[in-house]
Parts: sequence; C-alpha cells; structure tokens
Amino acid sequence: MPLRSDWSDDLCPIRRSLDVLGDGWVLLIIRDVLHGRGRFDSLSRNLGISEAVLSRRLQAMVEAGLLVRVDYDSGGRTRQGYAATEAAAELLPVLQQLAVWGERHTAMPAGGGHMAMIHQTCGNETTQGQVCSACGDVLVPEHMTWVKTWKNAHDDLVPAGVLAD
Repeated sequence: MPLRSDWSDDLCPIRRSLDVLGDGWVLLIIRDVLHGRGRFDSLSRNLGISEAVLSRRLQAMVEAGLLVRVDYDSGGRTRQGYAATEAAAELLPVLQQLAVWGERHTAMPAGGGHMAMIHQTCGNETTQGQVCSACGDVLVPEHMTWVKTWKNAHDDLVPAGVLAD
C-alpha cells in the first residue's frame, strides 16, 4: 500500500513533481550521480542506504527517466552503473537552492561548515542555484565544484555518464 496518494495525474505541477521527487533518497541519489558516484556500491556506501532500498529507488528513477544504466569496466568485468539524464541534470539549481536554503535556515551541527559552490568557469563562489551570482552564466553540472569544509575535500560535479568511484 502506498504511503501517500498518487499525484501523477494531478493538474498541479508541484504535486506531479513531488510524485517523482518527493522521496528524500531521490534527490540525494541525484546529487551523488551528478558528482560522478553512479556505481551501486559507491552510492550505497556514501549515502548509508540499504542495498534493498537503493535498488528499489534506482529502478524507480530509471523508470521515471531520471537515470539511465551505463556499462563500465570493473577489473575486466562489465558492470552497470547509473548516469543522470537531462531531467536529472536540470535538478542542479534545485539542489543548489536547497543547499543555500539549508545554510540560511537550519542549525549547523557541530563539526559542520559552509559548503561553497564554485563556478569553475569564472572561479567564483555562487550563492544562487540557476545562474552564477558572480558572472551571470547559467550553471551546469560540468562547471561546478562543491567544496565541503567538513570533509576537507572537493566534490567535483562531473559530466553525466562519467562514473567515478
């Protein structure tokens, strides 16, 4: 039995969007796939999600047109991973605005820090989701880096279809 109503035929575009994106795992999976972590074990490890839940979400996301399966070589063995479709890549501004909103309106946990969204084209931090607040260019995954100070590392957003580990 579904946990909520089916909004796929609703006239409201927000409800239809939530019908596809309303599960919190969906946006986190898209975030990781846009970062190039489209391998099943990488997703499972990074998200801390059970394999059964991840399998169901990935299948639903493929059926919804957010992800496509892509082959990659793993030690001479061909395996399948996931890459973002155009529909998923178009969620970059949504993810970035969620990050901006979260920094402004939620309490920072101990050990946390600012996440800088760097537009590689101009080299500046942006505070907007869709266009760079420094140069005005439209932001695309291939030109973004998210610097997470709490990890002391860069999470480069890489082109859809590239599987990093």
